[in-house]
Amino acid sequence: MLLSLQNLGKSFGEMVVLQGITAQVDKAERIGIVGENGAGKTTLLKMLCGEYQPDEGELLITRGVTLGYLEQNSELDPTLDVYGEMRRAFEPVIQAMNEMRIVEKKLEAQPGNEELLSRHASLSAVVDAADGYNMDIHIKKVLNGMAFGPETYEKRVSVLSGGEHTRLRLAKLLLQKPDVLILDEPTNHLDFETMEWLENYLREYSGAVLVVSHDRYFLDAVCTRIWEVEGQGLTSYKGNFSAYLPLKEAADALRQKQHDADVAKAQKLEDYIAKNIVRASTTKMAQSRRKQLEKLEITEAPRSASKQLKFKFEFDVEPYKELVTLKNLCVKIGERTLLEPFDLQVLRGQRLVIAGPNGTGKSTLMHVLNGQRKPSGGMVRLGAGAKPSVFEQQQLRRTGRVIDAIWDKWPRFTELEVRNHLARFGFRGEDVFKPCSSLSGGELARLRFAEIVLERPNLMFLDEPTNHLDIFTRESLTDALMAYKGTLILVTHDRYLMNSLDCAILYIENGRATLYENYQKMMDRNKALPAEEKPAAEKETTGGKAVYGKEQRRRRAELRASIKAVEDEIEELGAHIVELENEIASPEVLRDHVLLRDKCDELDDSRFHQQELFDKWEALLEEQEQLEGENS
Repeated sequence: MLLSLQNLGKSFGEMVVLQGITAQVDKAERIGIVGENGAGKTTLLKMLCGEYQPDEGELLITRGVTLGYLEQNSELDPTLDVYGEMRRAFEPVIQAMNEMRIVEKKLEAQPGNEELLSRHASLSAVVDAADGYNMDIHIKKVLNGMAFGPETYEKRVSVLSGGEHTRLRLAKLLLQKPDVLILDEPTNHLDFETMEWLENYLREYSGAVLVVSHDRYFLDAVCTRIWEVEGQGLTSYKGNFSAYLPLKEAADALRQKQHDADVAKAQKLEDYIAKNIVRASTTKMAQSRRKQLEKLEITEAPRSASKQLKFKFEFDVEPYKELVTLKNLCVKIGERTLLEPFDLQVLRGQRLVIAGPNGTGKSTLMHVLNGQRKPSGGMVRLGAGAKPSVFEQQQLRRTGRVIDAIWDKWPRFTELEVRNHLARFGFRGEDVFKPCSSLSGGELARLRFAEIVLERPNLMFLDEPTNHLDIFTRESLTDALMAYKGTLILVTHDRYLMNSLDCAILYIENGRATLYENYQKMMDRNKALPAEEKPAAEKETTGGKAVYGKEQRRRRAELRASIKAVEDEIEELGAHIVELENEIASPEVLRDHVLLRDKCDELDDSRFHQQELFDKWEALLEEQEQLEGENS
């Protein structure tokens, strides 16, 4: 056991956020924490890390256990470059190595000094424990996995984008290798390849992992246990998110059954009391029933129903068949070409996902398509009868109250009609009178969807619609988009949404747009395909440059896979070397000179092979750096 939570509670003023939280974290567990927005997930993490002190209960951390916390908004040193920031994770090791050099110089003059020898041994233990002599190998491995190529090592932290900040903070935390790794929304701003690398890394992580995430695929890939934070409490379920859902459903069904039985029993007791309390012959029996009723505890009904938002997108006007037409469309920002000229047509009722790595111009393309930005070349035309609605990735702050946001646009609605409509999007009771300026990102998104439903568009442009939404609202939105009969064009990193929509995906990378049939075809894009199976956009004759670009992408994918394979082998061999060193130091091996010789020979061979692997790894990194340089 690494952590133990016993009846933890936390309040802010009169608002109780968490109470009676009892759970534990064992070694190598992978725990996903889920719950509605505002349920208290981040508050729980901050109590575990000591940032918040519990108002009641006890948090026990096993002696010597270290915790590492990636919060949603933490700072890096803007004066450092990327590599320098990563070296900060090894500060105690670097200090120990510097002091070792000083001690070694002193030992040259005083070779038998016991105090110096003891100090050198303790410093050496610090370096060895962190594998400090391979510090640069570990730094480059993690940076490579988090999509920081060698060309970014000298890039200043102060000029990094929001997504790069998130990835660098995560990379630095992974290097520190705490016993308990605590992550709050780690997949925000990650592209597909980096998410896949992180999932593989966390599955093999030697410590325990606690992660708050609204990414269903991530929770399925990584987690072995789910903690659900709901109604101020916590319930633990064994398995990943897909395993949690039926377990939760069964538990809710049982709870609902017990609630119904308790209510029926209470009603029966009340009826008996009402009929018999005034009759002298049955008064005592009625009083006895009243005592039973007073002691009866009604099991609380499950709250699951409140999580599922019930809404659908509909339209009135049937548009022209060729709804969105792109001809020779080109997108630039200044001198930088985000998208080279390409053609595309989206027909009435079709769905199209725009995907690709961060910074490739997906949102810019969306602004061109929805008319907010003019194309740098070519044209975009909407068909006759098009009635579009737009969802922006970052919702603007509003004035007024939630109820006013709907009432001002649709003044003919009664207050009851407005409140009923808002309730379908999770705004119930006094929530409808909240000032819009105080709404969270998820609440602003839900309010915008409430407007879009009333706008009744036959064409929707959605830019990252699931950002800021909790996992349950994401599922409600996915269901609504799957049922939508209109035309849908959206930018998203949400793999579950993409796979559920089962539609064409326009993948943007290195200034090129490639059309894939569906999510799976896109994920298999780096695999060799027969000519007849290649996506239509790749078949277009754009000269030798397009073939060269595809070959670059294929080789880059091969290099990533080779680098990961060598890194895994280096780790395994490193563990074997440590095991051999421990065996050689054991009394039973030291007493057996034949066994000692064999073990020493095996250790020499392993170290020689380790150096070969390091040389191979550096050669692969150098080739990757050259490829990135040619591509820039």
